[in-house]
Amino acid sequence: MNVFRQSLRSSALTRPLCRTVYIPPSQIPVRPSGQRGQPAPESPNFYTARPAYYDQVASLEMAIATTRTSLKNLHLLPLPDFARQSLPPLHPIWKTQAEMATDFQDKLTSTRYRRMTKLLNQLNDYHRIAETAGHLTLAGGIRSIVDLFEAGNKEARLSRGKRKKVVLDEYGRSYTVGKRKTSSARVWMIPIQEPVQEVESNSPQALLGLSDVKPKKPTVTPATILVNNIPLNEYFPIPGDRERVTRPLKAAGALGAYNIFALVRGGGTTGQSDALGVGIAKGLVVHNPALETPFRRSKLSRRDPRMVERKKTNLLKARKARTWVKR
Repeated sequence: MNVFRQSLRSSALTRPLCRTVYIPPSQIPVRPSGQRGQPAPESPNFYTARPAYYDQVASLEMAIATTRTSLKNLHLLPLPDFARQSLPPLHPIWKTQAEMATDFQDKLTSTRYRRMTKLLNQLNDYHRIAETAGHLTLAGGIRSIVDLFEAGNKEARLSRGKRKKVVLDEYGRSYTVGKRKTSSARVWMIPIQEPVQEVESNSPQALLGLSDVKPKKPTVTPATILVNNIPLNEYFPIPGDRERVTRPLKAAGALGAYNIFALVRGGGTTGQSDALGVGIAKGLVVHNPALETPFRRSKLSRRDPRMVERKKTNLLKARKARTWVKR
């Protein structure tokens, strides 16, 4: 017992003294009444695994609820079916899953990404309604939220797959390209300029007031179509190939109205004639934009996507197999 007391005394002597630091009452932080422990975090999602993601979800849901209430007060919701169908189409291009994960600085699963895009699509639909109705203040507020989640290369991704607009050069020529199978055709089309007949002032035509009368349109044969610097009749001796080339001109009623020069490469006569016909159809649309709709419906200006099927291993052709005779 005495040994135990001596050990306690020795430890008490060697132990450093712990003194409490005195803090004046004026320097003690004052907390609201009834609050204990540490102050509450700023975000209610502080204790979740992904607070940044849930904060964004909560803000989007609040924006959707506020916008919905505003549209209902403006008598814009609910919309009938005919009014919703008349709205301009939507082209939302949101950030990718990896880009959103980088913004949130955390891993983003496919399920959470679909939830974000669903909320953004709903908010974008409300923006379309508000902008069409003319409430620009409400539409601008929604636009400021939607822009935070749109992809930076939106314009480039929307223009992907669209056909570039062909313009005429200084000489009135159009340059188009047509393809079929492994053949390609580059086509230059120039409208035939009608010559203006000069009338002398002392001629009978000028005295009778017929100076503005134009001469008859010159007759132009299909030989004005030059393919690889060879007339059409000589380059395509088969009538079916020539029919495919001149079909767009006959459909537009412009046979003989253009000088056409083409360079074709690759494939056979069938593919080259089809490619040349597509190039001519595109050129006619450039010179006469009113032909775009009928040519698109009749598929004259559209490339035929069919290709020759490749040969398979152990087969004679694409599908033809060897025949075995029993002996």
